[in-house]
Amino acid sequence: MKKLYQYFTWFELILWGSCVAAIIVSFLLFDCENILALVASLVGITSLIFNAKGNPLGQALMIVFSIIYGIISFSYAYYGEMLTYLCMTAPMAVIALVSWLKNPYQGNRCEVKVNKLKTMEYVFMFAITAVVTLIFYWILFAFETANLLLSTASVATSFIAVYLTFRRSPFFALAYAANDAVLIALWILAMLEDRSYLSVVVWFGAFLLSDIYGFYSWKKMLCRQSSENSVQAEQNLRTE
Repeated sequence: MKKLYQYFTWFELILWGSCVAAIIVSFLLFDCENILALVASLVGITSLIFNAKGNPLGQALMIVFSIIYGIISFSYAYYGEMLTYLCMTAPMAVIALVSWLKNPYQGNRCEVKVNKLKTMEYVFMFAITAVVTLIFYWILFAFETANLLLSTASVATSFIAVYLTFRRSPFFALAYAANDAVLIALWILAMLEDRSYLSVVVWFGAFLLSDIYGFYSWKKMLCRQSSENSVQAEQNLRTE
């Protein structure tokens, strides 16, 4: 516990603690039955605070979250969410975990090396996203998925997020924030029919705040790593 307190900043601990408190309170007030949703939300919010530090443990927890969330989505006929998280997010989280473990920053397994993508890779990413989204749209249409357009938007934002996560780009957190906004809208619609889903809306709201912080944290991490690499390169030139 002492190491964890030293590892995270006070702001990060307060952010995580506040999100956990909001999730638990909303569960007690509006649900009290779907324990699986509570477990998923707590695993998810914990994965995000580790992701914000560039720690591969965050990706391991994301795999667990994706599986549980896929089961929850199936219970409300959100087949788009189920297919997205079980067939795309979970497998990509596995790939991202391997990528993060293979690219530690200066040998530190608790921090991944941040990557800068070139313009053409972004073009490639959006092209693939368009193809994947179109394929999923027809699959979701065939399954008569509830709220088809929002579910399709969730597929697109999720794919961009998992691709950027795998490629270790700071923008993965912004893509997940966009996905959180879509999911908030989806579960608000579900909440109109069943008030217990308000707790799910709350935990995606907590996810949104955490992902926004994650982007800020990764930008700081990128600046720090770039600065340290520049100093190291200059020292190497002097020694030569």
